[in-house]
Amino acid sequence: MASSKSKKASNSTSSENRVVYSEFGPGSKPAAVERPRQELPPNQQNLRVQASRKGRKGKTVTVISGFQVTPETLTKLLKQLKTQCGSGGTLKDDTLEIQGDHAQKLVEILIQLGYKAKISGG
Repeated sequence: MASSKSKKASNSTSSENRVVYSEFGPGSKPAAVERPRQELPPNQQNLRVQASRKGRKGKTVTVISGFQVTPETLTKLLKQLKTQCGSGGTLKDDTLEIQGDHAQKLVEILIQLGYKAKISGG
């Protein structure tokens, strides 16, 4: 009786992790599928800084979009901006989200770093 329970437990865990079809192998993302990233210098990038509350349960978040750089550069920039504003933030789909309404301050910081940035929206 105990052996039948252990078989059921092992079968249920293996069926959860089962891959039905994978063209390039399990869990791998080959370089052939990835899009090439062209990293532009800061003075050639037009950034939009916008304070948004939509979909965030009334919390204000400053969204910076328009980047054309690698994800590594974005993470370094995000860390620098978060420390300058003294707040948290995240990186989502090539946009930076800083918690709070820091639009004016972020535009000044980005201009000092050499980016072309302006406030977008109301």
